[in-house]
Amino acid sequence: MITGANGFLGSHLAKRLAKRGEQVRCLLRKGSDASALDGVRCELVHGDVTDPESLPAAMRDIDVVFHLAGIRRSPEREAFFRVNAEGTRNVCDAMQAMDVRRLVLCGSLSAMGPGTAEAPRVESDPFLPQEAYGESKAEAERIAFEYAGKLEVTVVRPPRITGPGDRENLAFFKLVKNGFKLKVGGGPRPLSTVDVEDVVDLLILLAERKEAVGEAFFAPGPDLTSLEGLQDLAAQTLGIRPMPLLIPATVLLGLSACADWASKVTGKHLPLNRKLAKQLIAPGWTCSGEKAARLLGYHPTRSVADSMRRSAEWYRAQGWL
Repeated sequence: MITGANGFLGSHLAKRLAKRGEQVRCLLRKGSDASALDGVRCELVHGDVTDPESLPAAMRDIDVVFHLAGIRRSPEREAFFRVNAEGTRNVCDAMQAMDVRRLVLCGSLSAMGPGTAEAPRVESDPFLPQEAYGESKAEAERIAFEYAGKLEVTVVRPPRITGPGDRENLAFFKLVKNGFKLKVGGGPRPLSTVDVEDVVDLLILLAERKEAVGEAFFAPGPDLTSLEGLQDLAAQTLGIRPMPLLIPATVLLGLSACADWASKVTGKHLPLNRKLAKQLIAPGWTCSGEKAARLLGYHPTRSVADSMRRSAEWYRAQGWL
């Protein structure tokens, strides 16, 4: 079963598992958009990770749960913990009640905090989140590993994920399309990214390999970039030469606070928020893939340039650019 199956990563995972001939059950909230799963051979069931009573029946006869459901944007700290952290507890309780064997949890580099090109984060580092989203993902991991011995728990911590279907980086593509490239004062800052298909590769390894049990793994792609580098690749793909738009870090933080206020008032989660602003002004977001390579033989192959090219093609096909 996949929670968050209609999201960016979840839909790619569902397609891959179905193509392999696996029996796939997708947990969706009532009324949510399931179009990302069109044409995928899977069973759709309704449930919500924040509603404990909706989960046990959905896990009947399930062997592995990929827990990907969560929120990335909210102006309120409580919402991150209610969905990302307590939602994980609800999933684990339901798994235990229904004798589900293995939990593959999607964590985040944000839980560990910034890293640099010279000192990428490694799995033995302490949690040092910089904002509420990262704090909630760190708490989700702590909760999941409390069930060790009752469940086979393993975690993947992706950095920024790119590829067709990605909405998180769409704002940067749109900015470039309008002729601008965002430069945050004090940059450029090193950035680990990973293609969505490489993350799917690792998720499946975590579901299958005994060496993964009780462990967490970073999942960086094969090359480092930066915020400016991502936008340069978007510009190359779109055939545009954007004008640099320099924003001091203090100004970005002020704008993000205003955006969070507007999100609270309107109920619409805007692309800019304090979470994103704090991530953009951090010294870098890097992690090492050495552990996954050593224990699991995991070697991501899709370059960030190829991932951004495929993203742009998908955006154009959807009419988003």
